[in-house]
Amino acid sequence: MFNKIIFCLLLLFSINTLTAQDKIKWQDDGSKARKLVQFTGIVVEGDSLRPIPYTSIIIKNSNRGTISDYFGYFSFVAQVKDTLQFSAIGFTNATFIIPDTLTDNKYSLIQVLRTDTVYLKTTEVYPWPTKEQFKQAFLKLEMPEDDLDRANNNMARSDMKERMTGMAMDASLNYKYNMQQYQSKLYYAGQLPPNNLLNPIAWAKFIQAWKRGDYKKKN
Repeated sequence: MFNKIIFCLLLLFSINTLTAQDKIKWQDDGSKARKLVQFTGIVVEGDSLRPIPYTSIIIKNSNRGTISDYFGYFSFVAQVKDTLQFSAIGFTNATFIIPDTLTDNKYSLIQVLRTDTVYLKTTEVYPWPTKEQFKQAFLKLEMPEDDLDRANNNMARSDMKERMTGMAMDASLNYKYNMQQYQSKLYYAGQLPPNNLLNPIAWAKFIQAWKRGDYKKKN
């Protein structure tokens, strides 16, 4: 009878030990795994609290991370004690360490970045490839007689229209357009994008443009 009692106690002790070990998660290298956290937040400017779009959020010493969307929002899975690095063009870098005292598997943050002012040297671009051609063009230049004539020439409607139609997007607008396209693909990842053929607002805009003659052939 005494042996049976000892055997039952040893069996219960073994079951409790295995259960406790199952509750502890271990990594592949044998070290104890850290708790996973759904880390979300918004990146804003320090002066105006406006959102900073397309901010890079990288976990230090790893290749994991994400970027914020056009409204400065981000969300990804991290671990406690991870050191996060925030970087954006025109702002100083910032770091944040996820605390290990969390009682929940979610954590939210409002990260503030300070403006970083960078002064670049002045660069002058001339439309002439050589100094000799610039000298010839300068000597043959016919300047208007007064400020009014120069203002009228600069405000000529035909010249302004030609400049407007031939002006391409600069680097910032190209970057903004590409990132908006990228964010749109992520937003509709795993599902079909909306079809404007069933959008009544798109049909109303199309009919208005048709009535205005936007689709007429222009000479």
